[in-house]
Amino acid sequence: MRTSEKVLNPSLKKEIEAVFVQTIADLRDISEAKSFLYDFFNQSEHETFTKRLAVAYWLKKGRSYNNIKENLKVSSATIASVQSMMEKPGFKLAIKKVEAEEWANQWAEKIKKFVRKK
Repeated sequence: MRTSEKVLNPSLKKEIEAVFVQTIADLRDISEAKSFLYDFFNQSEHETFTKRLAVAYWLKKGRSYNNIKENLKVSSATIASVQSMMEKPGFKLAIKKVEAEEWANQWAEKIKKFVRKK
């Protein structure tokens, strides 16, 4: 992923970043989000960002660098880079959301099993 080294006008940069963030916030559901992300990012960008979130999640779960490298096919440098970002509020929020979804799915499965027994 390459970015231009040319400096963007600060007020224009702020404006287009606000539009981008608002666009994401306005997506109504998983279907819209998926459609946007798959169309907006190329395959390489999409994989980069999804792997970054997976690395953060697995680090939070206590997985080793080697385990993460082998399973996600990322470098130690990528893992270290993600680890250095994990204390940032946005990363913490994303991991919290992933963990909440995981918790909800686990309980949904337990409830389904309980209901089937009756």
